[in-house]
Amino acid sequence: RFRQIVLETKARMEGYVVPSGSAYVGSRLRAHFNKASWVEEQMDGVEGLFFVRRLAELVDEDWPSVLAALEEVQRLIVNRRGLIFNVTAEADDLTAIRPRLDDLFAQLPSRWVDPVIWTPDELPAREGLTIPAQVNYVGKGADLYRLGYVYHGSINVIMNLVRTSWLWDQVRAQGGAYGVYNRFSRQSGVWTFLSYRDPNLQSTLDAYDAAARFLREHDFSQDEITKGVIGAIGSMDAYQLPDAKGRTSLNRYLLGVSDEERQQIRDDILGTTLQDLRAFADVMAAVAAEGDVVVLGSADAIGQVGGMAVTQVL
Repeated sequence: RFRQIVLETKARMEGYVVPSGSAYVGSRLRAHFNKASWVEEQMDGVEGLFFVRRLAELVDEDWPSVLAALEEVQRLIVNRRGLIFNVTAEADDLTAIRPRLDDLFAQLPSRWVDPVIWTPDELPAREGLTIPAQVNYVGKGADLYRLGYVYHGSINVIMNLVRTSWLWDQVRAQGGAYGVYNRFSRQSGVWTFLSYRDPNLQSTLDAYDAAARFLREHDFSQDEITKGVIGAIGSMDAYQLPDAKGRTSLNRYLLGVSDEERQQIRDDILGTTLQDLRAFADVMAAVAAEGDVVVLGSADAIGQVGGMAVTQVL
């Protein structure tokens, strides 16, 4: 039964590589910059796929060691110490549910376990991941905090403007990619550019690098900035159903995000000016100069770009 689960997981992950190429590139790129993202990549990214392939062989070659590893994972995870229950319900329902939660909690083992020490591998600054496809997924990114950036809520507006007024025109409309976007994590400081089903490679990287010039030289109208502000506020305060509210509440609790902090970000967004955009051009210039690159695509396309460490994925 376990072999069947592993083989199904392997087939599913391999089947996701091409249609979800930008997600794999984003995961790999973020793994360059911090331990949490590296762990995520080990479980769900390219390294996760490689692991499942090895596991499929190990199930037949050395089942006792696989079973021992599963039991160790169970010992580490099924544990009252450090456990958090997150329940979203109306007040009366919570009152009814609480005794059952307490009963479940009491039945779980409580034991001290030594912390697991993760030692991330050092990944090359320029990676090419090859697949049999005629399109590419092109990523470039950097840890903005390491580059000296201090967080300000205006970055949410800037992301919208870079995506809609620059990347869309250069990479989607002119370059022919099916999609292109940029992301930023306030917790990690990692900024990423990502394209989806992209016929190009070097010209897309050039467009990413030219984002600094766009922010420095483009004649932004007040209407453009206002639309960027509206988009940023809409993303921050999007409507949520109860289950999403519960998940969001838990995430903010784990990350230590306060209501006051979120209000400050709103104020920053609403107060975004042209000067904020011009100043962020220097940050984008630093990403252009020092950012890491990950590309998932054909071996021929990757081979035309110098300095890539190449790994075959499919």
